[in-house]
Amino acid sequence: MTVIARAVPEPAAPAGGAIPAGRALHPLVHAGRWLAADLFSTLMFVGLYAVTHSVFAATGLAIAAGVLHIAYLKLRRHPVDAMQWLSLGLVVVFGGASLFTHDARFVMLKPTLIYCALGAVMLRRGWMTRYIPPAALVWSRDVVVVFGYLWAAMMFLTAAANLVLVFIVDAQTWAWFLAVAPLSSKLALIALQYGTMRFVVVRRRRRDKAVRV
Repeated sequence: MTVIARAVPEPAAPAGGAIPAGRALHPLVHAGRWLAADLFSTLMFVGLYAVTHSVFAATGLAIAAGVLHIAYLKLRRHPVDAMQWLSLGLVVVFGGASLFTHDARFVMLKPTLIYCALGAVMLRRGWMTRYIPPAALVWSRDVVVVFGYLWAAMMFLTAAANLVLVFIVDAQTWAWFLAVAPLSSKLALIALQYGTMRFVVVRRRRRDKAVRV
């Protein structure tokens, strides 16, 4: 299985703390933890907006929360992933622009840049192979490459959808989209990839055994 938000260089441990040695983590749980960590500031903004119903209050609180989160990781000596720095930098820059101009669209554009950055990294051929068990990779390397490009395409489509919604809907509708659509689409693609790869691996293994017999 793939880890969506780990398209950037791999740090030693997730933001919530190191995984104990020898302890396996389900791919879906691993992906969800990294998505939440890498896009912490954005998710914080959506949650705060749902509570305060004020884009500007949510922006200010999200900036403060993002800074405190990075400071906490540094104090605990946990590695800070590149996407977390990017997420924080964008929420500070675009959030500051929103507060200064009183235009919420600046901070609403942030996810488009995040997803474009992820999509650009995912265009590298075979980036996903590091996340696939070696035994499965023997039978499915070509499929993994194809799904790597599908993940890149999803990132760019999500970025485009966010860009369009920024200019045609209000902030509340945009917040609901950001909270539901990106995660739902990723879970759907994870399920599709898991089912497809399982089918291909089983079929090819059986075919290879039949040929040997």
